[in-house]
Amino acid sequence: MVLDPIADYLTRIRNAQAANHRFVEIPASNLKKKITEILYEKGYILKYKFEDEGFGGQGVIKIALKYDAASKTPVIKSLKRVSTPGLRQYSGSQVIPRVLSGLGIAILSTPKGVMTDKEARVQNVGGEILCEVF
Repeated sequence: MVLDPIADYLTRIRNAQAANHRFVEIPASNLKKKITEILYEKGYILKYKFEDEGFGGQGVIKIALKYDAASKTPVIKSLKRVSTPGLRQYSGSQVIPRVLSGLGIAILSTPKGVMTDKEARVQNVGGEILCEVF
């Protein structure tokens, strides 16, 4: 039983990159699917695929990890869980933290859906800071 599915999602990606795997399979949920779409749109992963079979019927997310062509290092340098089940981190629209002075992204869960910190500032909404990526 996984107590923090988002932390498990991020850890599976970190572990796969540390082992230089090309693909990683993760149990699916709607929140994880949206985070995967954001990572793809921002260029942190190569591609992804949602499958309805596997992991007890809840489906699976297959992610192709992205590596730098010249140095073979992962594109994602850091995946950090910010808000945990024991200590939720919320932020208003005016005080959403910038990741690496705007070079990275923070993924937020807002009343208007899951989005990046930049989109939340434009739409003037705050929410729970799920994770930081750079």
